[in-house]
Amino acid sequence: MTFYYSKALHIIFVVTWFAGLFYIPRLFIYATEAEPLAEPGRSVLQQQLLLMQRRLWFGITWPSAIITLLLGLNTWYNYGSTPDWLVYKLVLVVGLYVYHGLCHVIFRQEQRGEFRYTSNQLRIWNEVATLFLFAIVFLVVLKDALNMLWGMLGLLALLVVLMVAIRVYRRLRKG
Repeated sequence: MTFYYSKALHIIFVVTWFAGLFYIPRLFIYATEAEPLAEPGRSVLQQQLLLMQRRLWFGITWPSAIITLLLGLNTWYNYGSTPDWLVYKLVLVVGLYVYHGLCHVIFRQEQRGEFRYTSNQLRIWNEVATLFLFAIVFLVVLKDALNMLWGMLGLLALLVVLMVAIRVYRRLRKG
């Protein structure tokens, strides 16, 4: 029974971790878009956004990433073996932690007042977590390499749709 509690908690903390990974790039975008505003509006808005970033990042996202990792390792240990689908999932999870680490780099830059990326670049960056989420969930549910291949083709289609949506959104904002 402990296995199921651990697995349930793992899923819950995956959800909270993704909530942080979905929202932090939005805060990056908003802080970047505040950069060209006139004073004192720019300073007031950016201070609030940077505070929101810190609270989200250290209050939700990092703790959830750590707890997800610990519970995930516990769940893996309790499986007693490592099925093929789990190897693929672990590769994707490592990629997700790399994405998390790169978000941390952007977080630190913005906390120092360095806005190196355009809001459009950050919008594209924001979709990377979506791709990881789709890939991991489909793999865990389907547990099959052939289905994983179809899933990857679906992910490519999703990526194309997301890129088109970002372009359309940018044109609507300018128009």
